[in-house]
Amino acid sequence: MIVDLPDTNTSKVSKALVKIREEGGAVALGRVLTLVIRTALGQEEDAIEAANDASREHPMRVIVVSTDADDGVKSGRGARLDAQIRVGGDAGASEVILLKAYGAAASDEEGLVTGLLLPDAPVVVWWPGDAPESPSTSDLGRIAQRRITDSSNSSNPNETLRRLSSNYSPGDTDFAWTRLTLWRAQLAAVLDQPPFEPVEAIEVSGASDSPSTLLLAAWLRHQLKVTVDYGISSRANGSSGIHGVKLSRSSGVIELERSVPNVATLVQPDQPLHDLALPRRSLRDCLAEELRRLDPDDLYGEVLTQGVLELGEPEPDPESASAPQTTTEVR
Repeated sequence: MIVDLPDTNTSKVSKALVKIREEGGAVALGRVLTLVIRTALGQEEDAIEAANDASREHPMRVIVVSTDADDGVKSGRGARLDAQIRVGGDAGASEVILLKAYGAAASDEEGLVTGLLLPDAPVVVWWPGDAPESPSTSDLGRIAQRRITDSSNSSNPNETLRRLSSNYSPGDTDFAWTRLTLWRAQLAAVLDQPPFEPVEAIEVSGASDSPSTLLLAAWLRHQLKVTVDYGISSRANGSSGIHGVKLSRSSGVIELERSVPNVATLVQPDQPLHDLALPRRSLRDCLAEELRRLDPDDLYGEVLTQGVLELGEPEPDPESASAPQTTTEVR
């Protein structure tokens, strides 16, 4: 069921929620958290779809805030708040409140959502697009236990990640880190097998539009205390995202390379080749994983604030400028 509330306010939205629960039997019981999604006008649906899918694992109230302080002036609407409530089949296992604020109504994001938060439930804020300079001190970040950004959607992903590093606060996380879960698990499993030799050198390669490459190099540097050489190339030299990792030990080189989307090849000394499934993780998978823990991710904090700083600048691929572009996206 979808209920539209044009030119409204948060008090009327709250009363409409109560009325829907009383008349339609929709209840807030069992909701484990409030997810606030801050996105741009017109870019709400992908985030809502991911939240609806994740809500089947984490029943929650979803509040989507999309604002444009200038749009009210350009369109002649002035200060205005349009709302929409989705429950039942249109909201997965959650209830979705979509708030579109224009003009001066967009100036107080915290005030827009405060009266709609579930009582005594954790608050998670997610920025699917551009994130604020300091998520923890932003209007919405101040009221949240967890703050999720996605640096891969910024115009300069690696620079955004370094900026987040300087403004990190416990409770922050980024989907560039969440997309590394399968890579980290596979590399850890390889090093848990004999021979148990120390890693002497590491090489990490990936595309310039993948902040996950930077985080993977920083994680390996932080955990293994070995100098990491990492290089970046444009998407012209292969698929977007992480391309591969080489771990050098005295017995030989372990190489995990993804030359085609979704599949990586594992090469180990005196071992047959192994093809492994390493697909790009969907927004739903990343969101559901981050919502499984509402305490600070200490390892991410250490990698972001220490491991990233320990790395030098990457070496660009000299061939990237002359190769044709590709549109494959894998992280």
